[in-house]
Amino acid sequence: MTVALKVEDLSKTFALKKPLFGAAPPGVRAVRPMSVEVQRGETLGIVGESGCGKSTLARMLVGLLEPSTGRIEIAGKALDNADPAAFGRLIQYVFQDPISSLNPRKTIRQIMEAPLRLLYGMNREARDKRIAEIFDSVNLRHEFLHRYPHEFSGGQAQRIGIARALAAAPEIIVLDEPVSALDVSVQAQVLNLLGRLREEFDLTYLFISHDLAVVEAVSDRVVVLYFGSVVEVGNAKTIFNSPRHPYTRLLAESAPVVGRPLTAPEQKGTELPDPLNPPPGCAFAGRCPKATDICRREDPALRRMGEDQFAACHHPIEA
Repeated sequence: MTVALKVEDLSKTFALKKPLFGAAPPGVRAVRPMSVEVQRGETLGIVGESGCGKSTLARMLVGLLEPSTGRIEIAGKALDNADPAAFGRLIQYVFQDPISSLNPRKTIRQIMEAPLRLLYGMNREARDKRIAEIFDSVNLRHEFLHRYPHEFSGGQAQRIGIARALAAAPEIIVLDEPVSALDVSVQAQVLNLLGRLREEFDLTYLFISHDLAVVEAVSDRVVVLYFGSVVEVGNAKTIFNSPRHPYTRLLAESAPVVGRPLTAPEQKGTELPDPLNPPPGCAFAGRCPKATDICRREDPALRRMGEDQFAACHHPIEA
């Protein structure tokens, strides 16, 4: 298979304000060095609690944040912030809040025309033809083009956001919590639409969500993030049916299921480590029921746990 996206040692550290006296603090490491490959046509799910680095990673991939270290390649081409248009033609972003992601002062036609005009220099006739094709693909009526974002429901606005991303004809679309702000019935419609568009346009998805049921349903593989690091990666069904990292099992057991009483999964604590004073060793050790002295001393490396499963744990769960 062809590699659509490849990141090597990608990381992001946010600098902190230097105090009036003394040395500057080391900064907050939002994403620790990670390397991931995504195959063409694949949907890679990215899951983790709030603050684990999911959105920071996504914003680096689309050029909204500059990485502190590392390299990003799309279809074998190295990308950097020197040419923002290069990002736009290869990778696009669908935001979590569909209404606020659309400019309230522009009509939908103006919003849709922007990537076609700026990235491809299309004339009016070519833009009209392309927009009509995309609106047909996402099941939107053409008269919507003359309206403003506030005139639409959340589901309609998210379809417009998806249409805007498709207008740039990207190879990869990053979906940052694309259905979390929608009603459950509308979520299913949007997820089915995304599945059809992936086949129709030969797209590759990075699907970011905290909803494990959604991630399991749409993803081929899953990356689990904790405290800015990859702690487990592998086939979606394998990850959720037989997790090897205690944190992945914690996530799976925490997800509400209809008909099952809500019970707190086994863990020592509930708080993430302090990002200004990260602990030595495994960042999850303070919450992990399996933690021992080695966990508090040495940061575990990501190692193979099965045919297509890797986990960073000194005491992995038995398969």
